[in-house]
Amino acid sequence: MCESWTPRWHTTRRLRHPYETRGRHNLPVQISRADFADPRLAAFLQAHLDDMEPTAPPESRHALDLTALQGDGVRLWVGTDGDDLVATAALAALDDRHEELKSMRTDPALRGRGLASRMLAHVLDDARSRGVERVSLETGSMAFFEPARRFYARAGFVACPPFGSYVDDPNSTFMTLDLPPRQA
Repeated sequence: MCESWTPRWHTTRRLRHPYETRGRHNLPVQISRADFADPRLAAFLQAHLDDMEPTAPPESRHALDLTALQGDGVRLWVGTDGDDLVATAALAALDDRHEELKSMRTDPALRGRGLASRMLAHVLDDARSRGVERVSLETGSMAFFEPARRFYARAGFVACPPFGSYVDDPNSTFMTLDLPPRQA
């Protein structure tokens, strides 16, 4: 009788970047429009701004604060798991058929569980249902944002020039996605 042998490779455990995928363990998240009176939302969005602060100079940070997310033409959704707010995503109108993805954030402790994919699918479906033909985004160009850029590329976003009021900035990467019409 021959025993099969499988080598045991020595592996070192690598700390993952907060945006990196750690497996597909979907949480039972409910996605709904944001309640701006919810104190959890203010804290969650402030944590997002705090995360962005050390990544670039102020003129190169384009995350929206709570007040800006309440502006005309902005639609914000939250993902909740029970009593916990675990994700956000927003769309901001650029023109009648073009919107910008903003405030995409997943609770760092829950990243890699499919929340961002669910939030992105939800907002893109909303955009399609309203006749939006293109969704664009700005994200950082630094190594910190590499996992985010890979995530958006896997979702079909491609590099593009600056759009809306953005200008060329070495700290920014611009991406866009053409939305096919909703299937009947």
